Amino acid sequence: MTSDKANPDKANPDEPPPNKPSAKLIATAFHEAGHAVMAMQLGRTIQKVTIAPGQIQTGGTRLGVCQMQKGRSKASKDWMEDDVLILYAGMVAEAQFTGEYCRQGARQDLRMARNHLQQRAKSERQLEKLERRLLDKTAHILGDEENAKAIELVADELLKKETVSGRAVRHFIEQAERQSS
Repeated sequence: MTSDKANPDKANPDEPPPNKPSAKLIATAFHEAGHAVMAMQLGRTIQKVTIAPGQIQTGGTRLGVCQMQKGRSKASKDWMEDDVLILYAGMVAEAQFTGEYCRQGARQDLRMARNHLQQRAKSERQLEKLERRLLDKTAHILGDEENAKAIELVADELLKKETVSGRAVRHFIEQAERQSS
């Protein structure tokens, strides 16, 4: 009797073929690329972006991370709004691939965004309105042809190399801008 591994006709349909990333990994790449592209567009400096799984301080695991450099960025009119746009950008960019928001996968980002916005809103209704406005703004910014292309380029590179430098992210944004011109 042969095993399923020896017989390619009986491969598990839930597993991607060898050397082909899973839908979850592709979604993670788009998610992290979204954080990186939005951060760069808002003047933040990226250290690196990765889709390598890792541990978080609260004891859980994370699927990827966009690590920003501390203290190096251009001045902002509204730091809190920029932070929220960056936090929402992962979920919004992931939806470019999946077709829908994955609130479960972005729950930590959404929780952090809500914590920021609670400082500004005086009521639950104001908070919800502010969340909707900034989520719409994030979708508008990332829906721009250049930003959407940059996200795609960064996500593709993440799938090839697992980790991408901030310098490479900048390169892909510039490449997307040239292609759109």
